[in-house]
Amino acid sequence: MIGEASPALALRIAIATYGHTAALKQGQVPIAGVKPDFIEVKPIIAAFRRMVRDVEFDVCEMAPATYMIAREAGSPFKALPVFIYRRFHHAGFVCRDDAGIRAPKDLEGRKAGVRAYSVTTGIWTRGILQNEYGVDLSKVTWVVDDEEHVKSLRLPANVVQAPAGRSLVDMMAAGEIQAAFTDNAGIGRAGAPKDGWQATAQRPPSYVELFPDAPRLEAEWFRKTGIYPVHGLIVVKDELLARQPWIAKALFDAFVESKERYRAQLAAGASVSDKDDFYRRMAAIVGDPLPYGVTANRPAIDALITYCHQQGLLGKRYAMDEMFLNPEA
Repeated sequence: MIGEASPALALRIAIATYGHTAALKQGQVPIAGVKPDFIEVKPIIAAFRRMVRDVEFDVCEMAPATYMIAREAGSPFKALPVFIYRRFHHAGFVCRDDAGIRAPKDLEGRKAGVRAYSVTTGIWTRGILQNEYGVDLSKVTWVVDDEEHVKSLRLPANVVQAPAGRSLVDMMAAGEIQAAFTDNAGIGRAGAPKDGWQATAQRPPSYVELFPDAPRLEAEWFRKTGIYPVHGLIVVKDELLARQPWIAKALFDAFVESKERYRAQLAAGASVSDKDDFYRRMAAIVGDPLPYGVTANRPAIDALITYCHQQGLLGKRYAMDEMFLNPEA
């Protein structure tokens, strides 16, 4: 335990600034017993790779699927149930309107683009396609054009690399792939950069959403399953947890306090970040738009572990405590 005279523990922490982390990073919310050194990494996705490959930070934000794959491969860090971003996944998967894809099962025998197979967005949508709509994912060829964060990951046989010099944007335009994710493949206007659709909100008329009524389906799916998909979590070095076991609860409590301050700002109608309106919309569906902890997130965590196992990204279906610390216990 921390004594009153104990010196603060210096920690290198790599997390992005969001509405719900701002108070923490600005020092308005202290971490008990800790002197944080917040390392700015832009884009934050670069920190994921640095942590997976070099274990560079004491505490780091990371994509949840990347984390679980890395953990299975022996990476020496473990996750706190602090989820940095949330969203549903029926929207954002588009098909060429001349491909004859009118229902999810029509994807079988076709090619679909995704930046990397272990991208969390792809895992969630594929899990929905398989478990809600009966799609045999092994009958879809998944075309990728980027490397996986975890270099040792062995991909299923139906995952192929885009030809050298070809982008998913080009392949979709040429009809060489018939479907793709808009938010990580850059599919959109011809020559659009990655995430071009999100930035411009433009939708070429030749591409159509697989689920055109996505908002209704997402709300119904949440009411049926209790699953509110997770994106981004916080990992802590095993060596640090072994030496200073109190750090898990200290970090968790600080993240919770920072998030609750943000929720109060949302409720008051304040303008804090570019995600404010999004989280207000989510709150109308799920209540707390940023729930932390194992208990509140058990349906989502269980689903993501299951989906990763089903999709060949994890060798077994892990128990909750194998993947997550539980500072609430």
